[in-house]
Amino acid sequence: MMIEVNEGYCKGCNLCIIFCPRKALEESQVLNKKGVHIPVEIEDRCVGCRLCELICPDFAITVETDDKMKISAGKKKAVT
Repeated sequence: MMIEVNEGYCKGCNLCIIFCPRKALEESQVLNKKGVHIPVEIEDRCVGCRLCELICPDFAITVETDDKMKISAGKKKAVT
């Protein structure tokens, strides 16, 4: 799994951190351009439930599951 956070969209509400059942996210140590600590993934905790993606009011989070990553890799290979 891989959690991607769009720093430009994130306003630092921390709903993703609060509601993650696996505690797979934490606040970053650095501030983004808006002056907030964006969430960052803690490795090997995400199971791909996508709750963070669904609960984010700003659509700032995307969860890439292993299946999606394999499909994306296959498409990239086919194009090149």
